[in-house]
Amino acid sequence: MQAAFDAGADIVELDIHQTADEHLVVFHDWTLDCRTEGSGEVRDATLAELQALDAGFGYTADGGETYPFRGKGTGMIPTLDQVLEAFPDRELLLHLKSDDPADGRLLAARLESFSPDRLAQLAVYGGNRSVAAAQAELPALRAMSRATLTRCLGWYIALGWSSYVPSTCEGEQLHIPDKIGPWLWGWPHRFVDRMESHGTRVVVVKGSGGFSDGFDDQEDLKRLPQGFSGVIWTNRIDRLAALLTD
Repeated sequence: MQAAFDAGADIVELDIHQTADEHLVVFHDWTLDCRTEGSGEVRDATLAELQALDAGFGYTADGGETYPFRGKGTGMIPTLDQVLEAFPDRELLLHLKSDDPADGRLLAARLESFSPDRLAQLAVYGGNRSVAAAQAELPALRAMSRATLTRCLGWYIALGWSSYVPSTCEGEQLHIPDKIGPWLWGWPHRFVDRMESHGTRVVVVKGSGGFSDGFDDQEDLKRLPQGFSGVIWTNRIDRLAALLTD
């Protein structure tokens, strides 16, 4: 995460799971088998069990010929609290990996003491139920799920010709595939401006619906609308930042 910010990222996305003893940890995979020496689902382990694992155990860049970080990652699966403490003033996008409402409620409880300014630097996305639970407890939290996206864009597609922004679009986050963007009234500049004026962040992703498909190289950037001012999703900020600067 620090490397991404150092490379020029404005926002960093991370995946969070609830543990068996009701902590929130940051880990990409649903199971432990690929990246660690452990096995089973992340949510079935306690925090102590997770932090005893080697997070570098399964990493390989050459198809299993070598494992350069094996033995070097014990204790390196962080809690969400540790990440929030490490980046107290940076923007973060929190991905609830489970669609369990309990995960959304636990996240909201962790964030409820944050100031409005700090909360504005955070956003959450994930399944319909987990996101709805988080928003029910913490309405000020910017959020996105397929349900919130559908509620906003359904009304906007019907009424956006008049410049009207439905209340279902206010204070949210929208991930818009670049192939779908042209179907939206005012795309791209007017659309982004309208949403931002209602507290909603627009993130453009590559393709037609894969919400983590990124603009990762020079060819990808050619797909962006000229002068696009919204947020661009990339999985390779190390490459993209230099291209955008150039």
